[in-house]
Amino acid sequence: MTEKQKHATAYWKENLRYLLICLSIWFLVSYGAGILFKDVLDNIKFIGFPLGFWFAHQGAIYVFIILVFVYVRLMNKLDKKYGFNE
Repeated sequence: MTEKQKHATAYWKENLRYLLICLSIWFLVSYGAGILFKDVLDNIKFIGFPLGFWFAHQGAIYVFIILVFVYVRLMNKLDKKYGFNE
């Protein structure tokens, strides 16, 4: 395996790690907070609404948007680290 291939493999492994972390957070917030733990979270009020309801209808979307920006920032840093930036 050449040095370039090792470099690309390390880049891809780190990229997958970031992707799996982001997808796990998204899953926990959208499916976990909005469906699985809804009844428990509904005991907590957030901006006048039950927290489980809020996550199911708005919170998961906000978290997804934040995750997109976090992922872009992480990938920009990763590109610079491995020399794949423009």
